[in-house]
Amino acid sequence: MKPAPFAYRRPRTLDEAVAALAGTPGAKVLAGGQSLVPLLSMRLAAPAALVDINALPDLDQVRCDEEGVRIGALARHADVLASADVRRVQPLVALALEHVAHPTIRNRGTTVGSLVHADAAAEMPMVLRLLGGSVDVVGPSGRRTVAADDLFVGPLESSVASDEIAVEAFFPALRAGVGVAFREIARRHGDYALVGVAALVDGESVRVGYLSVADLPTVVDLSGVPEGELGERALERLDPADDIHASADYRAHLVRVLTAQVVASARELAA
Repeated sequence: MKPAPFAYRRPRTLDEAVAALAGTPGAKVLAGGQSLVPLLSMRLAAPAALVDINALPDLDQVRCDEEGVRIGALARHADVLASADVRRVQPLVALALEHVAHPTIRNRGTTVGSLVHADAAAEMPMVLRLLGGSVDVVGPSGRRTVAADDLFVGPLESSVASDEIAVEAFFPALRAGVGVAFREIARRHGDYALVGVAALVDGESVRVGYLSVADLPTVVDLSGVPEGELGERALERLDPADDIHASADYRAHLVRVLTAQVVASARELAA
């Protein structure tokens, strides 16, 4: 199937891109296109126009400092994953990116694009929420920062307005004495996860993030929960469902097993 007809804009500045997006109701932003193009091809999305931001300057940067990792809207998954500084400053970003799709997709897909696509089966939205990160967006009213807890509002729905462009994501740095871990089960490495789990352990604080088990990327506070009860307590906040890939019972089993594993691994790294 071919996409429905659409207009195409390729602005050269961010101001031009914002104006093009705001001036065309129903327009969509095109960055890596690894999420959007399949939707176009299947006619699950039919935007009036595509605003291609790939010619915009300075949006492909990956910057790391003592505060954290900042990823520009045009930085490809592969470039973020290849950065030794990213792995040093916030290793959970790299641990999760290792499981994002397959190399061909990582070479074109963008981390910021994955965040605003807001797929609860994707790795990076869950990681952003677990770490308490944020996304900067620019629109006709200027620039604003959206906290991860406010970014994901529904299945495949973010709070980025239709006339705004996400320009940068921020993942806070891993502090000394804090441990992280990530596990994912998929039919093949790089396929969509049946269940994915990440843990952030900071002293007595235990926070665990989940993908592919709820309509939104979900974080559960398991501080103070006995080791043998972690999975069951997490399931009180989750809603595993049946689909063509796995049964709800199997997903619940994976939640129990993976939760115990990631919390144990994160505790070891935090020690």
